[in-house]
Amino acid sequence: MKVFAKPFLMGILLFALLISGCAREVSQADPVPDTGISCTDAWYQSIEEQVATGDGQGHGPDIGSDEWKSVVEFKLGVRGQADIPDRRSDEWCRYIDQRV
Repeated sequence: MKVFAKPFLMGILLFALLISGCAREVSQADPVPDTGISCTDAWYQSIEEQVATGDGQGHGPDIGSDEWKSVVEFKLGVRGQADIPDRRSDEWCRYIDQRV
């Protein structure tokens, strides 16, 4: 029985090491640092100049609207990600500002 016990225990140990090595830590997203950026009309216009949301012919969402913010997220490739702050917050503007 001793001959069988060592390989069995070694197998369990190896399996445990493999499983623990494959596990990844899931944590909350880091908060967006307060950089003093706030959602102002001037800030929205600045973002619009960097991330055009219209079609080039004057059509597009109203700058600063929820639809506009959704388009900005889409153009930056972040729409739908879990770590995006609420669109109605200054934190959202800081988040976007860091990615532009």
